[in-house]
Amino acid sequence: MLYLLLSIFCSVSVGIIFKIAAKNTRRNSQMILSNYMVALLLCYAFFAPEPHLKQYTAHWPELTALMVLLPSIFLFLALSVKYVGIVKTDAAQRLSLFIPILAAWFIFHENFNSWKLIGLAVGFPALLLILSKKEETEGQKNAWMYPAVVLLGFGLVDTLFKKVAILPNVPYTTSLSIVFMGALVITTLGVIYEVTFKAKKIKAINFAYGLLIGIFNFGNILFYLKAHKEFAENPSTVFAAMNMGVIVTGSLAGMFLFKEKLTIKNYFGIALALLAIVFITISQVLTQN
Repeated sequence: MLYLLLSIFCSVSVGIIFKIAAKNTRRNSQMILSNYMVALLLCYAFFAPEPHLKQYTAHWPELTALMVLLPSIFLFLALSVKYVGIVKTDAAQRLSLFIPILAAWFIFHENFNSWKLIGLAVGFPALLLILSKKEETEGQKNAWMYPAVVLLGFGLVDTLFKKVAILPNVPYTTSLSIVFMGALVITTLGVIYEVTFKAKKIKAINFAYGLLIGIFNFGNILFYLKAHKEFAENPSTVFAAMNMGVIVTGSLAGMFLFKEKLTIKNYFGIALALLAIVFITISQVLTQN
């Protein structure tokens, strides 16, 4: 249970750092670059991967897509935390689980039981209620698109990672290190472009925040994998606790640390999101049995 709690803590901490950083920096690309530098180093330190690129010949489309998507979605995650807050961003990120579920239904033709269908039916109105907001300023009129992109992006990333995770004779941690390496290269090129053609300055504060984000981002992955090992016979426990834990903890952090204001609709949406996760967890338990 300790690993699960640490994974939840690390996940929410990433949003908290982005929220604090939004007041002191405007160079999210530099933070994300530093994040991947740290995450890659920790990946090699803890997992000691030995990439054999020939094994991935047939899977470069998925890996390349992940290399591009991960830093892109991180940019939108930072913007979402800045403009709509931790509460809605964490909820949107966790509700992204519906994307791989729908992919399993429509693309991989998996059988769905009634509990999973109910979970999906509850989840969609939950999303609409969470993202609903009484607009306050002209600049916030389209702010809803940031958590929406976070949801779609993380859902697509999760779907691709699920495909990569089942590659034969290739450890998941090795695939992860290759994706981190590619994301680091792409982010580095982006920062070089900004510095060279847009006269953006390199600032140490951006890399300092990125260092923290990288530590907690990797910690989230490491402890989540360890939690799955600890609950190997009941993975649904990890699934439910992780998603519900992040939504609840993120909501508390947003409301008490940053005084984020939510409407009655938002609260109701969060409650429905938790209910949707319960239904989907029940469906997984029934499938395992």
